[in-house]
Amino acid sequence: MADTLTSILKKLLNQPTAPFHEYHVRAQIEQYLLDVPNVELSTDAFGNLLATYRKGKHKSTPVWALGAHMDHPAWVKVPGKTDEWEFLGGVPKNLVEKKENIALRKESGDMAPWGFPVVFEDGKVHAAACDDVVGCAIIVAVFKELSRLGLDATVHAAFTRAEEVGFLGAWHLGKHWPFGKDAVFLSLETSRPVNGAEMGDGPIVRVGDRLSVFDHELINVLMRTAAEQGIRVQRCLLDAGACEATALQACGIRSVGLSVPLGNYHNLDDDQNIVSEHVHIEDVKQMINLIVALVATKHDGLGERTLEERVNLRMKEYKKYLEIGNAKYEEMTA
Repeated sequence: MADTLTSILKKLLNQPTAPFHEYHVRAQIEQYLLDVPNVELSTDAFGNLLATYRKGKHKSTPVWALGAHMDHPAWVKVPGKTDEWEFLGGVPKNLVEKKENIALRKESGDMAPWGFPVVFEDGKVHAAACDDVVGCAIIVAVFKELSRLGLDATVHAAFTRAEEVGFLGAWHLGKHWPFGKDAVFLSLETSRPVNGAEMGDGPIVRVGDRLSVFDHELINVLMRTAAEQGIRVQRCLLDAGACEATALQACGIRSVGLSVPLGNYHNLDDDQNIVSEHVHIEDVKQMINLIVALVATKHDGLGERTLEERVNLRMKEYKKYLEIGNAKYEEMTA
């Protein structure tokens, strides 16, 4: 039986994960992709899992490299100390160390993620680590769909490690970029909806995050593809957090981001209680549809002139007007 989106989400979201302890998620991704036709897998020196779907000779410009991180904030054992735990990830220490919250963790070897079950209910999926295991599931689903359709295309992916402690896997990826000079990075995240973004209104084309703004031409390609395919998206600055597009961009890789709106970001509800995260499944489906369309669409370059090209054309178009205006000024000041 072919894997459905629900089964992919359920299997991956049931895997325990933490910064530096992503091995269960990675093994499940490998199991899903190992026998998918036209997909090649490898691992870089940091332990990021790399994948490439390649069929035929068609290679669009740009070539897309999808990215999602395999970790989530969680407790881990302190190296060399069998009975000491440390919480890694962006959740306030005074909250995670409350007695009632410590009781919510579920030990799994050297890590202890929050012990919330995976629940599908009312069009949503609830889990301990939607951020960013849902992004990983989206890439798996995209690769499976590309293979099922037999599309002639090339697309890369990186499943990164240790994002929650400062983009460590993404930084290694950017500094040792394996996908060639024509490839651009597309961060796939689950993110807190802010600045007008809403859950259930489709994936968010991310203009930027808390630390940087993203490549405007790549944003235009995403928006144009969504419009052409009739896929509902939101276009917002998500500045309540930061994503791996910022890290890759700082390494000199052209980058942009897509996000599925996320409820209870980093397992905190509005009252600062530790709870499960959740996303709308329809938002996830629409992101998959958008990425498949993005890969399947032939982009001869980025389709639009650069700002420099547009300004130069306007300079030629209005050259005579400039000359007349200059001449009038010279007459006035003579």
